[in-house]
Amino acid sequence: MTAFAPDSIVLNRKLPLWYQVSQSLRASILGRTPDAPLRLPTEEQLAGHYGVSVLTMRQALKELEDEGLISRHRRRGTFIEPHARRGSPVRLLGSVDAIVAQQSGMDTKLLSHGREPVPADLAEFFPDLTEVATYHRLRSDATTGEPTNHARNHVRPDLAPRIDPADLERWPMTKVLRDVVGVAISRITDTVEARLADPETARLLEVPLLSPILHYTGITYDAEGRALDVARILYRGDRFSFTVTLDAT
Repeated sequence: MTAFAPDSIVLNRKLPLWYQVSQSLRASILGRTPDAPLRLPTEEQLAGHYGVSVLTMRQALKELEDEGLISRHRRRGTFIEPHARRGSPVRLLGSVDAIVAQQSGMDTKLLSHGREPVPADLAEFFPDLTEVATYHRLRSDATTGEPTNHARNHVRPDLAPRIDPADLERWPMTKVLRDVVGVAISRITDTVEARLADPETARLLEVPLLSPILHYTGITYDAEGRALDVARILYRGDRFSFTVTLDAT
């Protein structure tokens, strides 16, 4: 039986290797084609593919097993769960690639884009601007079609001419800004709050009004400390959890 072939990544030695490997493999699994094999390579083969130890690979696979994306069977091997629908964790662990991987495996629809006055509650992030370019997107589970979150990105207007709206239906704004527009990102500040679904969110995410929602705000800064993008993402509370990993070393 042919085994599933994961994508390759360049590992950042400042972050836990097991986490980076699990997120890369997660993105490969969720973004696989419908005819892709369900069987994963062996632990040893995966460890060689990513350039990590078998122990690190085992820890990464345990993370995916706990999330319900794979199942492991003695003597038979490790298999992708074809209909896995367990909620995905919203993780805060510092790398841009982790953010990109977090949003992989979803279908994205650009609902609207254009310029608007800087929202009053975002004025502190754009003190030199009177307007921003705003992009509104809806993300859905690539397997079930179920809506999972909707996002608004408020971006500096001078960057807008270099942003192709079609790219935003394929990649997160962070990847577009870094890899397509070519801006240098120095840091991203994340905040997650518990909220209740307003009428717009309830309609878009197909949940009852006042359902629990995770409200994420991510502020992307350049090397000069300017805010390039303020992202607001509202996640279904029944499909996502919030996890913070702290390195005690």
